[in-house]
Amino acid sequence: MSANKLCCTLAIWALLCLGFAALIQANDKPVTDVCLGCICEAISGCNQTRYCGGGVCGLFRITWAYWSDGGKLTLGNESPQSEDAYANCVNDPYCAANTIQNYMTKFGQDCNGDGSVDCYDYAAIHKLGGYGCTGELAYNYQNTLGTCLTSFQSVDVRISG
Repeated sequence: MSANKLCCTLAIWALLCLGFAALIQANDKPVTDVCLGCICEAISGCNQTRYCGGGVCGLFRITWAYWSDGGKLTLGNESPQSEDAYANCVNDPYCAANTIQNYMTKFGQDCNGDGSVDCYDYAAIHKLGGYGCTGELAYNYQNTLGTCLTSFQSVDVRISG
């Protein structure tokens, strides 16, 4: 086999492997994009202004403990031990969303007892925590979430991933 043909074959295999890895990674995420968007809308109106206050940060209003349980993700090469790592991550929509995915992988459960784990459960876990999700959600949060999910009813929000 010529060196040129070998190089092309290896390049194609590398691309196939990368594509397969991306597909697996996408399927490992329990929360749909629609669900993430509706949680964002319910918790902060999806206000992307850099925010930290009252023990929470970012458009998803994530606490330090939540970020820690979600894997202490960081931007770039920043150390998780950096003083700004938490605020930098949770104020970035992608880093915050990945933190939520990790948190839900760890704590995902049927909070409302309907026999399935879906966006309503993830929203309860997000707001009330992994150990308190069976508690009562604030009316405004629950109402905004429901309105948002209804507006995307053509997308099956009951199925995660």
